[in-house]
Amino acid sequence: MARGVTALPSLSLISAALILLLFTSGSTVTSAQSQKTWCVAKPSSDEATLLANINYACSQVDCGILQKGSNCYYPDTLMSHASIAMNLYYQASGRNSPPCHFKDSALVVATNPNNREITLFGH
Repeated sequence: MARGVTALPSLSLISAALILLLFTSGSTVTSAQSQKTWCVAKPSSDEATLLANINYACSQVDCGILQKGSNCYYPDTLMSHASIAMNLYYQASGRNSPPCHFKDSALVVATNPNNREITLFGH
């Protein structure tokens, strides 16, 4: 009987540790999911891939912010326009990693790659 009484505190301690772990890991997952992330073109992507990514992303979301004269037109480079289009698609898709795959020509980053405010780009 004394042996069974000794096991109870150990079982209680293990249960408390598991409950604490459950609450802690849940908040860590929530924190990671709520972190701001952006989808950008890989610098090693070729022009054909970047154009295909722009065409695909802009067929799925409104890329009007890339029109000449808009806030996001400059810098007028294929890399910049592809990154903005890809990120618009990524943000509209709920910032899930698969929408940022683009046949392995994109990266998910945790630092805003934009040096000026672009609507939805830093959403």
